[in-house]
Amino acid sequence: MQTHNIYNGKHQWLVFGRDEDKPDKIIDTNQCMVINGNRSLLIDPGGTELFAPMLAVVLQHLKIEEITDLFASHQDPDIISSLGLWDQVLPNATLHASWIWEGFIRHFGMNNIPYSAIPDVGGILHLGDVELQLVPAHYLHSSGNFNIYDPAAKILFSGDIGASLEGPGSPMYVEDFEIQKEFMTNFHQRWMPSNEAKLDWIKRVRALDIELMVPQHGRIFRGDDIPKFLDWFEELKVGVLG
Repeated sequence: MQTHNIYNGKHQWLVFGRDEDKPDKIIDTNQCMVINGNRSLLIDPGGTELFAPMLAVVLQHLKIEEITDLFASHQDPDIISSLGLWDQVLPNATLHASWIWEGFIRHFGMNNIPYSAIPDVGGILHLGDVELQLVPAHYLHSSGNFNIYDPAAKILFSGDIGASLEGPGSPMYVEDFEIQKEFMTNFHQRWMPSNEAKLDWIKRVRALDIELMVPQHGRIFRGDDIPKFLDWFEELKVGVLG
């Protein structure tokens, strides 16, 4: 599994992905970690099959007791089905996810980790002295869905928004936006069910100062490719069969 350090200021952002050893029929995912001193947040830690490589790579950067927070953008198995295994090894962690999914997410196994329910309006996740904004992204695609925005690092973790499903060995960053649209169109038309919700999210995100947009699948957007994505997504009719 590859590790990419995408921000190294007062705190640190890491992206894990491009797992060459994953089973062929398992989609590739991006897992993120924010590290601030002896506090750290693991974002969308992944499916059960990723637990072992994720644990191994995370422990290269910190001690197990320094994983203090988990975040699930929504309830899908590729996001959080590894929870039952993390629950057995994390002594100090809290899971942050939408209030609507607690009764569902607990099916993955949750005997030790407390559940911090995020209200629909979002809020602030305090990671030491770092404040991460929990940005509502409901119905994109999940009915209870959140992004994470870090105003200090100017990074937006956008979950499935901006996602693309590409083959092994694809680059980490978008290199040609026009080509990238080909990998995103069918996914967004099929998995994003609400044009109204899409426009609400775009309005929220346009108000943020973003230098990197990291989706849960596929490539990272940077610089001018972020407004290009917002313009493209705004015009795309979603909730249709691709």
